[in-house]
Amino acid sequence: MTTDRVFFENIYAKWNKPEYIHPDPLEFIGKYENAADKETVGFIAACMAYGNVTQILAHLETALSPLGDRPADFLKNAADSELKNIYAFFRYRFTDGEQLSLFMTDIKYALISAGSLENMFKAGDDGDITVKNALKKFLRAFNSRGRAVSLTPDPELDSSFKRVNLFLRWMVRKDNVDPGIWRGIPTSRLIVPLDTHMRQTAISLGMTVRKDTGMKTALEITEFFRKINPEDPIKYDFSLTRSGIRGNNPV
Repeated sequence: MTTDRVFFENIYAKWNKPEYIHPDPLEFIGKYENAADKETVGFIAACMAYGNVTQILAHLETALSPLGDRPADFLKNAADSELKNIYAFFRYRFTDGEQLSLFMTDIKYALISAGSLENMFKAGDDGDITVKNALKKFLRAFNSRGRAVSLTPDPELDSSFKRVNLFLRWMVRKDNVDPGIWRGIPTSRLIVPLDTHMRQTAISLGMTVRKDTGMKTALEITEFFRKINPEDPIKYDFSLTRSGIRGNNPV
């Protein structure tokens, strides 16, 4: 099997379509009109994207419902105590009401202090070949008041930051699936959102022999894609994972 650009473009052409988004947390972004709400909901959706997808979607609905049609404005205007009361009885696996209310409060202060999550991210961007350094600086700034440990990763660890890289894919890339509402960050700098399925696919296709899902593995897989598509190395992420989820393994 030749895993060249034609191989991946064929998978992309088949699977990178709006009708294949469901079931995926990404679908929640499309319910909102303006950029502030899209990035707010996108960050919530990405950070809650762990576990069984059916449960993810159900608990995302529960978490987002109280925020109404304008979640960014709601959070900016909500008292900390109000958010704590709203989510007092929430529980999804490792995320309880205290964790979720802290996370929502951190989004609130990020929006108030920086104006947007995009601004907060760009403030720490050093223009390196990948977004790794900027991602860590963003997390340090976002977590400055405290950290919802089940929802945001520790920036001092060398994890793959899968959920935050997923959020960045949604925000930076723009095509029939990814909304791409941020500007000024080249798609060439994105890092593949590495989960177990992508690692298994990457090993099967000869992209890596590494067995872990840490940052080194994510960067190695990203570099494989960069050689095929330098301007947009994670272009094939959705289509590869979607084909696998639907039982159409590309290998």
